[in-house]
Amino acid sequence: MIKIHSIESLGTFDGPGIRLVFFLQGCNFKCLYCANPDTINFSGGKEYEAEALLQMAVRQRPFFGKRGGVTVSGGEPLMQANDLIGLFGQLKQEGINTCIDTNGSILTSQVKELLKLNDLVLLDIKHIDPDKHSRLTATSNSRTMAFAEYLAGQGHTAWVRYVLVPGYTDDEADMHALGRRLATMSNVEKFEIQPYHKLGVHKYESLGWEYRLNNVPANTPEQLRKAKSIFEKYVKEVVIN
Repeated sequence: MIKIHSIESLGTFDGPGIRLVFFLQGCNFKCLYCANPDTINFSGGKEYEAEALLQMAVRQRPFFGKRGGVTVSGGEPLMQANDLIGLFGQLKQEGINTCIDTNGSILTSQVKELLKLNDLVLLDIKHIDPDKHSRLTATSNSRTMAFAEYLAGQGHTAWVRYVLVPGYTDDEADMHALGRRLATMSNVEKFEIQPYHKLGVHKYESLGWEYRLNNVPANTPEQLRKAKSIFEKYVKEVVIN
């Protein structure tokens, strides 16, 4: 059984083409800017059989075109890697493209088996600096960067995603440091800059949690352009989502 928080049809921001996106329940990070804090607790969500999810994908295949497919996001989907192996094996047999959107903090034998069945990793790198990463997510970035190196070593195609949070992740020296690290990884095809927003703040209120970035403003166009110009020095394709 796979624990699902929500399902989005006709998604256009979670991989190439038109996607069927399964947002899985449970996350081992607690990012200060998380837009879906209701996915963090593993006890929520609804359980689905892999076969039911497969049939959803088969029914929606006419909308995928040549590039689309299925993306598992979260939460952190690799917390349920063992249960996803069967689903991804079936999707591969059906010729359906797959993506995993992950923070890269889990690299078990089950995850490695799952990656062999997957077409693209959307790797969310929160911060290159270990201390700043810990303040932002309540955990170290060492596992994420080791995961990135593993993908590079295996030649597994990846797009890197980076949330540009004013005052937290927009330091130029940090962005250059991340860019230099990514420049050594030929498997990284694209870098996606995700503007900071507060669309999930109301969820914190309903959970009774404090949203700690209330005083952080949205990105200015100039901040986004500057970040894009920096990362274009290191990655062949950079986009602002």
